Amino acid sequence: MTTALRQRWLRDAGNEAWWLRLAAAYSEPHRHYHSLAHLEHIFAEAARWEPLDQAVEWAIWFHDYVYHPRSSTNEADSAQVAREALAELGERAGVIDRTAALILATRHGAGSCDGDDARLLISLDLAILAAAPARYDEYAAQVRSEYAHVPEADFRRGRADFMRRFLEQAVIYPDSRFADYEKRARNNIERELRGGG
Repeated sequence: MTTALRQRWLRDAGNEAWWLRLAAAYSEPHRHYHSLAHLEHIFAEAARWEPLDQAVEWAIWFHDYVYHPRSSTNEADSAQVAREALAELGERAGVIDRTAALILATRHGAGSCDGDDARLLISLDLAILAAAPARYDEYAAQVRSEYAHVPEADFRRGRADFMRRFLEQAVIYPDSRFADYEKRARNNIERELRGGG
């Protein structure tokens, strides 16, 4: 996994130092879901639309660069890191601005779905919700591990509120090319809310 991701990063950026920073960030010990495996899954899902727009590609790499379960500014902090990294890598200002905006759009429930690129990125980030039931259950357990500091009752209440918001949306996946993911995602969420039954 790491080898393939590293090769992709070097293809995109040609910069070993930033690969090491990126790999270290996504390998922090508190990450159980928001890890290098999450990046690998997104790129696998995105393979249908290769080559990706450059801003989308960068946004995938950096969207969870900063991830602290106790923080409410992860997306903004990740967008700032992306700006710094891409400036150092010599990326054009317009691409940097679009990358930062896309990262901010991944703040589920508070982001903007304006534009095809944002709709694609959000849908890719949420692809896990439509996974096979066993993988979905593993994902849910990984998220629980990331919030180990939260008491069980509080976590269950917060998680249920968060997931119900997806069910209340007209569509979970703003990119219409993910229409076949909708039913699977809703079934998984409903099953989780019932307690996994």
